[in-house]
Amino acid sequence: MRRILSLVIFTFLVTYSTIATGQEKEVVQKDIPELLETYNKMTVPYLSVQNLKTDYDQYVILDTRKKKEYEVSHLPGAIWVGEKYSSKRMPELAKDVKIVVYCSVGIRSEGFGEKMLKDGYTDVNNLYGSIFSWKDAGYEVLDLNNTPTDNVHVYSKVWGRFLKSGVKVF
Repeated sequence: MRRILSLVIFTFLVTYSTIATGQEKEVVQKDIPELLETYNKMTVPYLSVQNLKTDYDQYVILDTRKKKEYEVSHLPGAIWVGEKYSSKRMPELAKDVKIVVYCSVGIRSEGFGEKMLKDGYTDVNNLYGSIFSWKDAGYEVLDLNNTPTDNVHVYSKVWGRFLKSGVKVF
């Protein structure tokens, strides 16, 4: 009986540790380009951080992260819309306005952008490397008071390794 109980406990611990560390095991890519190639389907055109910086005032910028992430820092003028697309939560925008969606690295924002395109928006772009690449390029991010900050919410320690500059916040 004791042997069976020990086996059950051992199996539980092994299973739990595998589930709890699953995210760490899945994210084995070395850099953002490899990460995006692995996880994205490229269904939403990419816009580089340099091109966005050059034509910044021509885009409506939508932050598709969790509210907590947005509150730590966001791109100047970005509108927080959350992770899950809902036409009811969207700001009133013409369907042909130039839009950039972003998240931490560009995976969640691709899904959001796909839903926007299905909903009839015609000029939706996914910021390549998202806020991590923006910050790594030396561009400004703002806190909730619209004050420049070095803080960037990195979602978790695992994802944080893709941010090369700034202060990582979890």
